[in-house]
This record gives sequence, C-alpha cells and structure tokens, in this order.
Amino acid sequence: MKIELLNIHKCFGAIQANRDVSLRVEAGTIHGLLGENGAGKSTLVKILSGFLRCDRGEIRIQGQPVRINSPAAAIRLGIGMLHQDPLDFPSLTVLENFIAGQRLGSTRRESRQQLEQLSEEFGFHLDPEAVTGELTVGERQQLEILRLLSLGISTLILDEPTTGISASQKDLLFAALRRLAEQQKSVIFVSHKLEDVERLCDWVTVMRQGEVVGTLPMNRMNREIPEVLERQLIDWMFGRELLIPERLHPPAVTPDPPLLVLRSLLLSQRHSTLAVPDLAVKAGEVLGLAGLEGSGQRQLLLACAGLLPPLQGQILLRGQEMTGRPYAEYLRQGVGFSPADRLREGLIPGFTLLEHFALRQQDFWVDWALAHQQTQAAIEQFTIRGHPYSRVEQLSGGNQQRSQLALLPSPLTLLLMEHPTRGLDIESSLWVWGQLLQRTQAGTSIIFTSADLEELMHYSDRLLVFSGGQVSRPIPVAELTLARLGQMIGGKLQERDPYSIP
Repeated sequence: MKIELLNIHKCFGAIQANRDVSLRVEAGTIHGLLGENGAGKSTLVKILSGFLRCDRGEIRIQGQPVRINSPAAAIRLGIGMLHQDPLDFPSLTVLENFIAGQRLGSTRRESRQQLEQLSEEFGFHLDPEAVTGELTVGERQQLEILRLLSLGISTLILDEPTTGISASQKDLLFAALRRLAEQQKSVIFVSHKLEDVERLCDWVTVMRQGEVVGTLPMNRMNREIPEVLERQLIDWMFGRELLIPERLHPPAVTPDPPLLVLRSLLLSQRHSTLAVPDLAVKAGEVLGLAGLEGSGQRQLLLACAGLLPPLQGQILLRGQEMTGRPYAEYLRQGVGFSPADRLREGLIPGFTLLEHFALRQQDFWVDWALAHQQTQAAIEQFTIRGHPYSRVEQLSGGNQQRSQLALLPSPLTLLLMEHPTRGLDIESSLWVWGQLLQRTQAGTSIIFTSADLEELMHYSDRLLVFSGGQVSRPIPVAELTLARLGQMIGGKLQERDPYSIP
C-alpha cells in the first residue's frame, strides 16, 4: 500500500518535533526512517498511526487524502504500528492477546488456528497458552506483528524494533519483514542503527531536528561501497564527523588497595544460584559484564548496589564491609546505579526534570529556586533537549539517559550501569561514554553490562563472561577477540574460567 505524508508539522509547546516533513513509501518496499534520538521520527510515525494528530499537513493512502484521528482509524485504513514496548497485556496468554482488539464473530478455536497459521508462515514459534509476561521482547514483538496482520493491515510501522532483542530474533524479524514486502505490503522501519537500515531497507530517509534531510535508494551500488554510504548517512544525521572517545589513562597496576572487593559471592538467580569469582576492582577501572540477557549480570549489579542481598560472601568497598547494608548506605558511600529501564526504575513518569532535581534535596522544605538553577545547569551541561518543566516520559530515549546521568551524585566511587547506550543513536552513545570516561579519570570505577560486544571490548579493561549459570574469571580485554568473546557467551568457557556451584 502506497503511503504519502505531505508537509507535516507538529509542535509540543515551544518544541517543534516535525517541521514541513514529507515522506513517500511505496507498496512492496521496506523504507528506513533514520535519525538521532529526538530527530522527530517517532512523532511522525505516531501521527501516521493515529496516536498523535498533526498541526498541519496531509496524509494520503493510494493517492487519496485521509483523516487518521485514532489508532483504530489507522487500523481500519490498513496501518498498524509496533511500538518500542509492545502493547500487550502481560497477565494474559498469547492467544488471549492475539484475540484482543479483533472484530467480533471469530471463535476461540478459529483464532487459535489463525494464530498457528500465521506463526508457521513467518517462522515464529509461539505457544498459544504461554503467559505473555514471560515472553522475551522479541517474542512479544512477534505476537504483536501477528495480531496486526490478523486485523488486515497493509502497512506495518516498526519503531526501534531491534532494541533489546537477540541476534537470532533480529534475523527472524528481518526475514518476516522481507516476506511482507514480497506480499506487496509496505514497511516503515524506524531506527537509529545504520547497520540495520543498510542490511534491511530498500530506501532510507534521514531526519534531523524535526526535518527531512535526504532520501537515498539502498541499491546495489550503495551497498557495495558501505564506507561511502555510511559517511553520507552520518553526515545527514549529525551534520559533522563523530569522534570515538578513547581511554586516556587506563588504570595502572599499583600497590594501592582495590576500591571494590567481592569474596565468595553467591547470588540468587530465579530458581538457581550464581557463584561469582573473587574479584578486586581498582579505582578508575572499567569492568564489563558480557552474556546473554538474564544470565546473571543484573543480579551482580544489584548486589554491588545494595539492592540484592547475597546468599553468602562479602562485598567490601574501600575496605569497609558493606554486605547486607541497605541501599541508602551504598548511596552515602558513593555508589550509583543506572538501570536499563529508564522510566520504570531510573526516572518517575509524570514528573518534570525540575521535580526530579528537587527530590535530590535532603531538606524537609524544597528550595525551588535552587532546584530550578540546578535543572537549568544540567540541561546546559548535559545538552538535554527539553526545559525544566518537561515531563521525563516526553523526552527521547537519549535525553532520558542524559537526564539519568545528570541526576547521579558527584563525585562517585562506583558507578553500576545496565546497558548504558541501549536505544541511543551513535552521537548520544559516544557522548555518554565521553562522560563516563571523564569520571574514570577522577577515580570512579565503572561496572556495566551491554548486549553490544564491540562496546564491551572497546571500553572495558577486563570482562566477566556469564554463560549457562557460570561466570568466567576476570579476563583482560587484551587477551580476547570478538570471536572468542562470542564463543564464550555461547558456552565455550575454558575449563579454568568458569566458577559455578556443583
């Protein structure tokens, strides 16, 4: 189905999210919408899918002007959207979620047959009776795609769909999207990841600061010269060359006592336990935690933050016993934790930036003038695209992460981070690591987990590898390659590496 958006404008107060944006998507194509966080991509597709209304502009389907006032109206016109966080009911089964929103008249048995037929067609393996809340993000995406297809959509919009899914799930997703294009459906693929767009899309449109900068066909010539294509897209996205921050002074081997010591640590992990090797982390060191999602990295971070008491063992910070002490005591000792789920654990939806900075004050009465001053200073220092009265859920993912960093106390002794750049564009990712490495120069130690192996290899001094209920010894990055790291995550830990409970 051919889609056209013509001269779209959308403002949120003083912030212009879309400015005179035009986009044409042909039937039977996968059209990439590329741009940094806050470029206006999500706003544009939310207008097309009925979640937002534009201030000015026109939408055409098959050349005919249409009005899309709600998601239901978009569905009736054949347009469906897969959001970054799939819209499902976690407590319901896969089949019950598949049935939700369907037109009346189908029996449960007929719906189950349709679900199974669509799953088989696209190579998905979903148990109709499984509880949706127990599925992975990738499986929830698959369910939502099948549900939208059952409603008869001809245009599928995907907003940052590869964030938080495994490599195998991404391969399955891309194969399904190519199949949809073969069926003459149109796909709009919103992303900030160059490699995903280059690999999948037929066309790519780049947005920057709410405007369309350019559109390119992803033809054979462009694919055969990837360096030229990548330079062009980066220039359109950011308007300048991006520099990768480097470790200026990796911590040297010194006789100074370690900042963090873990001894015989045993952690609770779902229905089992996880043993962590004895570990000493130096001041200024960056320790990466590698492994598949759910392999125990989060449990270690929570334990080091005082949020998960270990079953046994010791946690020492600057020689001081911290095992079993409350989270508040860890905070007083300069330990900061930055979770991956920014809106559920890191920030408070509905609160403004100003209110977040007010909460940092320890006095009974809030000094609003001071809070406003601190908020404005943080907006300028951390280049947050917003104002003191912006609610955090209205910010882009990159600006939410900048806000989390701005709210961390300074100085910090130990910074614990889950996926510090997940969902961020290239510029925001480099900016985040520039800020983190500045902290290491002041002596802050960083322990972080990431699904990006290149990020782990580039910024870590040593790595712990989590695989199959085991944890490797701390390995200097200089002793590893990307291929070897991938093998270890896949289960090929050397015999001398793993630490596990019999």
